[in-house]
Amino acid sequence: MAVTDDAISTIKAMIVSGELKPGQRLPPEKELSETLGLSRNSLREAVKSLEIIRVLDVRRGDGTYVTSLEPRLLLEAMAFVVDLHQNQSIVEIFDVRRVLEPHAAALAATRITDEELERLRSSLDAVSLTTSVEELVAHDLEFHRLISEAGGNAYLASLLDSMSGETIRARIWRGITQEGSSARTLAEHAAILQALQNRDPEMARAALTVHIGGIESWIRSALEH
Repeated sequence: MAVTDDAISTIKAMIVSGELKPGQRLPPEKELSETLGLSRNSLREAVKSLEIIRVLDVRRGDGTYVTSLEPRLLLEAMAFVVDLHQNQSIVEIFDVRRVLEPHAAALAATRITDEELERLRSSLDAVSLTTSVEELVAHDLEFHRLISEAGGNAYLASLLDSMSGETIRARIWRGITQEGSSARTLAEHAAILQALQNRDPEMARAALTVHIGGIESWIRSALEH
């Protein structure tokens, strides 16, 4: 494993230095192993590990390539881990979201474009108190995704997106069991949108904190009972 770890570190260093660029094909296995001073088995294990976390893309019969290295792609591994531990860590996921999403909203308030604001308005206008719980949750996912993307930090947006999708069941259950949750969600979304329209980062931060905190409080209460 130590030799494989060294191989992973070496390939990582080549990517960081720019010797290997996104989308670039790696040299043939024999050539690369000789260049790096590694056995072909160690190199293969390193490539497998980097393929799992979406750093490398092994194309059978074609070769091995560096992926695009886009944040959304690289964070898929974290989404997989979150999915595995969803039942145990749902509260912890919301705890992290309560820290990160208000910051994303504050960034969005200073950077959001008129087109992005219009998409948020359209998303909110498309739902009402008569909308089904499933459709409201779909709207909620889109609404939050649009805000985090408007913040302009691709890593933060991808991180939040990887966590948001894993809380769908909890939000649907809340919509079914908690009286007034739909009205509360729509009112909170309207307040968030207003803060963004006003380009007010502190109000956007506060509105998101209230929104995420309310869901988290309900989940904690539901788990206790």
